[in-house]
Amino acid sequence: MHSVEHLSVDQTVISRRRFLHHAAALGTGLLAARSTSGGGHLGPLEVLNPRDRVPISFVIDDSTCLVNMGHFCMPQFAAAWSKRAEYRKPWREWPREIPDAFVREFLEFCAEYGVRGKYSVVPYPALVGWLDRELPGWSRKELRASLKLVRDEVCPAFDIHPEMITHTRVIDLRTGRPLEPVSPATMENSYPQEKKSVDELAAYLAYALRILKNCDLPCEGITTPGGFGNRVKRELSLAVQQAVRDVYGAEIPHYFKYVVDPGEDPQPRLEHVRHGNDGSIDLTVNVPAGTGDWFGGWDGARKPEPDRYATPDGTEGAMVHWIRRGGPAIMLCHWPGLYCNGSKDGFRAFQQVVRSLHEHFADRIVWLKLSEIARYWAVRQLATLRLAGRSIEIETPFACSEFTFRWHGTPRQEPRLERPDRMVQTLRRAGRRTELRSGTYWADRETVVFCVNVPRGQSRMLV
Repeated sequence: MHSVEHLSVDQTVISRRRFLHHAAALGTGLLAARSTSGGGHLGPLEVLNPRDRVPISFVIDDSTCLVNMGHFCMPQFAAAWSKRAEYRKPWREWPREIPDAFVREFLEFCAEYGVRGKYSVVPYPALVGWLDRELPGWSRKELRASLKLVRDEVCPAFDIHPEMITHTRVIDLRTGRPLEPVSPATMENSYPQEKKSVDELAAYLAYALRILKNCDLPCEGITTPGGFGNRVKRELSLAVQQAVRDVYGAEIPHYFKYVVDPGEDPQPRLEHVRHGNDGSIDLTVNVPAGTGDWFGGWDGARKPEPDRYATPDGTEGAMVHWIRRGGPAIMLCHWPGLYCNGSKDGFRAFQQVVRSLHEHFADRIVWLKLSEIARYWAVRQLATLRLAGRSIEIETPFACSEFTFRWHGTPRQEPRLERPDRMVQTLRRAGRRTELRSGTYWADRETVVFCVNVPRGQSRMLV
């Protein structure tokens, strides 16, 4: 697992040993799976993926309102890393704007296929302007309309994350001005280059989050720009927890920073788990992606390679690999790489991939936001299931939609879920296993699979 940077995935893959070392260094551990979690067993009980399908998601980085980050980031990166050839591209020829009309075109396609995921909104994109104030080059009316589009049409299907404050220069939180001189040490992609405390990092994250909150955008997590936090990974994870809780009161803070190699474990990691005396649980969920960006790249200047995600016949590609392994299968791209400076080549490649996944795996996958994946895996790791006579007792610290588990047994009645408030829901039998939805069950001669919305606390499945 490696941090997402403006480099090809092949250049930054780290070994399994280093990944395990990183996980241990977070001080969380990779939580020892309970007997009911991660596919483990508690006698005849087994927790499955939601709806017994592979969760998939689409992670979009470097997005924001109107600003084409490829155009505006390129000269700032070139100033900090003057010897890198990738920053000597003809950015002046690229459009300064990715119009809202393209956002709508993208969303219409996603709605057709049920695509869900994460959409970054950089709060002070490349120093162009503050989204909660003014965006020079665009009218206030245009900025407000763009923010409304994100609130009303992006948010239902995509989580909103800040990708730190500017995605380019580090900001002095006291003045709001970028730090001088321009160097890798003062660029968010490689910040910080020395140890920082959890409080210092949390203050920086909270600054970004407050701008989004001022814009009335919801948020339960953050995305790191490039190598942000690479030298303070343990502190960063806890800072995410503190900042997202402080600014938004989110129950399950999560973050996106890492990409896993095909030989690694794609499961989300629960980090900094702390149990309160009142039964509450604090934690951070680290949700990694399973692909590189093979559309148009972070600057929109690359030739798309959609077959690296999924071939048209559904036999090859990273997404196919993760689906066959049981997932999650999380696909990564950068927003300028979908627009491709007006050609939309990356978007057409994305459409090809989604159509292939739908054609070959529609009854095996379920599209989820990152926050939904984070919540499901938190419950999967922390819930307790146990048999008690003719009932299955479920205890979970968080509510969870479409919680799915298998019982190796035969019910004597139509299964009923009894909630903590004593309300009882009778489950409906699904005709096929692929038709599982919340409030249903599927059974054969030896096994029953339940799919229910579980509330926080204790519930009972009466069987």
